[in-house]
Amino acid sequence: MDVLSEVLRSVKLQGALFFNGEFSSPWCLHNSGMAGLAPHVTADPEHLIIYHFLTDGTAYASLPDGQRMELAPGDIVVFPHGDAHLLGNGSHVKPIDSIKTFSKAGEGLRLVKFGGGGELTKFVCGFLACEPQLSEVFLAGLPPILKVNVLDEPSGQWLAQSIRFSVDETNELNAGSGLVTTKLAELLFVETLRRYINALPSEEIGWLAGARDEAVGRALALLHKEPSEPWTIAELSRRVGLSRTRLAERFTHFIGESPMAYLTRWRLKLAADILQSTDDSAAEVAVAVGYESEAGFNRAFKREFGDPPAQFRKKRRAATV
Repeated sequence: MDVLSEVLRSVKLQGALFFNGEFSSPWCLHNSGMAGLAPHVTADPEHLIIYHFLTDGTAYASLPDGQRMELAPGDIVVFPHGDAHLLGNGSHVKPIDSIKTFSKAGEGLRLVKFGGGGELTKFVCGFLACEPQLSEVFLAGLPPILKVNVLDEPSGQWLAQSIRFSVDETNELNAGSGLVTTKLAELLFVETLRRYINALPSEEIGWLAGARDEAVGRALALLHKEPSEPWTIAELSRRVGLSRTRLAERFTHFIGESPMAYLTRWRLKLAADILQSTDDSAAEVAVAVGYESEAGFNRAFKREFGDPPAQFRKKRRAATV
């Protein structure tokens, strides 16, 4: 999964655990998703991935379209696109707005208790903020809701124990505990994504399935790790250990385009991110993403985004303000 590490490094994930609940059935929470959570996040996130990790008890998670998943201890349910959803245990319960009701009570991950006095469910909630354009490579292949269980492998068991311990430490207000939970939030999502990819059917295609494939995954990892290198299909195939024809066929089968076409799109995504987050000139950005000619970079950028680099930056910054 080297390619997953490289992509997640470039999208600058910023995670946090923001809620620690102990609820007794019957109960039902309505989470308004990214729209409701964004005002409570310190940064100004463009995209939020939301998840809930059950440590004890049972619950269900459902989407407005009726799609529902039953949850057990060790389950992580993720909403990759920040959709609104319900989380609960028991039937015929009027949902309460979790963000409005508990946004202050859950501050600092202090334990929040709520419910009707029945079966206990304990869970920790978190989010990941990311830049949507760069994250699109893996987000586009994810459903609106997904679930994995982390307790069936030693690494997952360690992660679950670490989260329980760190949440307790946070409740005691120990120095540095907030930083630990932030890193654990990111690690929890990476572990979830890794397990989801490994569980994909063998006939699956797309970026996520390509990341799992030995040859295509290696090619993707190289392109993401060294995007500014003067790559050719000959050099890439040599590094991967396949013939040019075989690599091109296999890459296109999973990703839907050739390695060089994919590299071009990724370079331009990186360029767009640099333009929005720095004051580097178009010439400097062109070099940073592997273009030898500023004019060539400007043409390619305009084809992809509809505006030349300078105009793109001006519009994006005006929209942010």
